Amino acid sequence: MYNEPMLKDDALKGKTIVVTGGGTGLGRAMGTYFLKLGANLVITSRKLEVLQKTANEMEAETRGKVLAVQCDVRDYAQVEEVLAQTLQKFGSVEGLLNNAAGNFISPTERLSANAFSSIIDIVLKGTVNCTLAFGKHWIAQKQPATVLNIVTTYAFTGSAYVVPSACAKGGVLALTRSLAVEWGKYGIRTNAIAPGPFPTKGAWDRLLPGDLAKKFDFKNRVPLKRVGENQELANLAAFLMSDFSGYINGEVISIDGGEWLQGAGQMNGLEAIPTEMWDMLEQMTRSAKGS
Repeated sequence: MYNEPMLKDDALKGKTIVVTGGGTGLGRAMGTYFLKLGANLVITSRKLEVLQKTANEMEAETRGKVLAVQCDVRDYAQVEEVLAQTLQKFGSVEGLLNNAAGNFISPTERLSANAFSSIIDIVLKGTVNCTLAFGKHWIAQKQPATVLNIVTTYAFTGSAYVVPSACAKGGVLALTRSLAVEWGKYGIRTNAIAPGPFPTKGAWDRLLPGDLAKKFDFKNRVPLKRVGENQELANLAAFLMSDFSGYINGEVISIDGGEWLQGAGQMNGLEAIPTEMWDMLEQMTRSAKGS
């Protein structure tokens, strides 16, 4: 089944992985699976109380080791402190999952410059800060490692009404591909995942408040006619963090049920035409050809 764990036990044993935005939602789901596969885990966010509660629940569920560190990824000094505490607790770090993000839906002309900057700072600058701090450490230690960035399919298509996020995620995608080439010689792999609709309570309530989520039914935009399940994303993230993906570098993998492809095709909206109307259109076409 697509929503069952994919990798063999201990596939991440001996690795320590840092997950930003790891206290809730998809970050928590991916981190929990890393633990089940034998990894040590460090989770960060700005809310220490939420983080600590999550860490305790994760340890109880998986019997793994979780370190919770408060961090605003926009502040490079705080990111360096995460690295320092990680090394103090676990001795080494082998993976970084840049998952912390921010987003909201709005016509762009309604945004203030500060609102625009806040998303850029969290998503792009935050990812840069974490990648730079950890990358410098790995290069100095001559240690192979893995960076995994969470982007979105509109990082490469663009999207109206989420322009700050699209700009920031597009930058993260460029960072992913650029560092894959530059840092490959150090044994540092850099990849990205572009998830489609994976509804989570907190993020989606903020993005689509009230009844908006019901009215804007994402299942209708996905060829598979369903949204993603957390374990599916966790499976992919764990694979890209593991040594099984050791020859994958600089890739962005979409996991969206074909959503962005359906939205990209010029005639894809014709899916809405019922069978009876296709029969009628076929007869009209034959008549026009005189056949």
